[in-house]
Amino acid sequence: MSTNGTSGDVPTGDRVVISVVVCVYTEDRWEDILAAVSSVRAQSHPALETLLVVDHNPALLDRLEREYKEDGTVRVLANAGPRGLSAGRNTGVAAARGEVVAFLDDDAVAERDWLRWFALGYDDPRVLAVGGRTVPVWASGRRPVWFPEEFDWVVGCSYRGLPPGLVRVRNVLGGNASFRRTAFDLAGGFATGIGRDGDKRPLGGEETELCIRIARARPDAVLLVDDRAVIHHKVPEARERFAYFRTRAFAEGLSKALVARSVGAGKGLESERRYTTRVLPAGVARGLRDQLLARPGGARRAGAIVAGVLTAAGGYLVGGVRARREGTTFSVVRIDTAGAGEHKEAA
Repeated sequence: MSTNGTSGDVPTGDRVVISVVVCVYTEDRWEDILAAVSSVRAQSHPALETLLVVDHNPALLDRLEREYKEDGTVRVLANAGPRGLSAGRNTGVAAARGEVVAFLDDDAVAERDWLRWFALGYDDPRVLAVGGRTVPVWASGRRPVWFPEEFDWVVGCSYRGLPPGLVRVRNVLGGNASFRRTAFDLAGGFATGIGRDGDKRPLGGEETELCIRIARARPDAVLLVDDRAVIHHKVPEARERFAYFRTRAFAEGLSKALVARSVGAGKGLESERRYTTRVLPAGVARGLRDQLLARPGGARRAGAIVAGVLTAAGGYLVGGVRARREGTTFSVVRIDTAGAGEHKEAA
C-alpha cells in the first residue's frame, strides 16, 4: 500500500472508516446474502460494520436477526422508508457510523481488496464518491454469444466503454460504490420513486441523479471510479434472455427521462451522448467484423446493440411524455446522520 506525503509510516487510506450497506428483499437470495456478508468480513481493509437493510419482508428480517445476533459487526435493519432500493440505501446511510458508506449488491461478492481501493481514493478531501468494477457471473457458465459487452449495464455490471484505471466520472454505479457520508448532508439521499422496487419499472438511474446533485451542491467535488475495486455479480438465467435485455433497456430509457427532467438533459445525458455516438457504433462495427470472420454471434451482438438503443430511446420518449403529463414522480429526502458518526475520528 502506498504512503501519503506527510507521514511515511501511515499508509494512505488506513484511517478511512467504512460502513458497508447491503440492501436485501427476498429469502430466495439467502445464500447470496450470506456470501456477500462473508466477502465483507474477509476484506484486507476491515469494515467498521455491515448493515443489512431489509425491504419490507418481516420473515427475512427475523431470519437475518437470528443468523447474526451473535455477530457484533453485522446490524440488521428494517427499511424505514417506502418499498424500494433507494429508501433502503437511505436507511443504511442514516444508521451508518463510518465516515464513508459503501454499497454492495445482495447477489454479489467483493474481492479481498475492494474496500482498500475505495479507502485509498479518499486521500483527496475533494473526493466524495468512489466506485468500482462489477464483473458478471453468468448462471449458464459463460456470456451468451449474442450479449454485447457494451450493454453489461443491463445486468448491473461494468460495461465496455467505461474508461479504465482510476478516473474521474460523472457518476458511479450504485451496486459497487461508496460515498463520504457528508455527501448526503450536502445533497440529500437517493431519490425514491426512480430506482428499483423488486421487478417494477423504472429500474435504475438513482445513483446518476444523486451524483449530479452532489456535483451541483459542491462544484469542486471529485467522483472517481477505480477498476481495481472489483466485485463479482451473479446474473440469473432469466436475465440472460433477450426478453429481459429489451425490458431493462426500455426501463433505463424511462429512468433517464426522469433524471433529465430533474437535473436537465445537459447533465442527465452528458455521458450517454458519448456512449451512443462512439461506443455503440464501434460495437456494431466489431460485431459485423466478427461475423465476417465467422466468429460466433457477431451479427447477433450487432443487432442487439441496435435493438437496445432503439428500445432505450423508446423508453426515454415515453418517460418524457409521462413526466410532462404527470410531473416528477420521485422525491429527494434529507437524511438525518446526526449522532451516527461517533466512530468517525476513531481510526
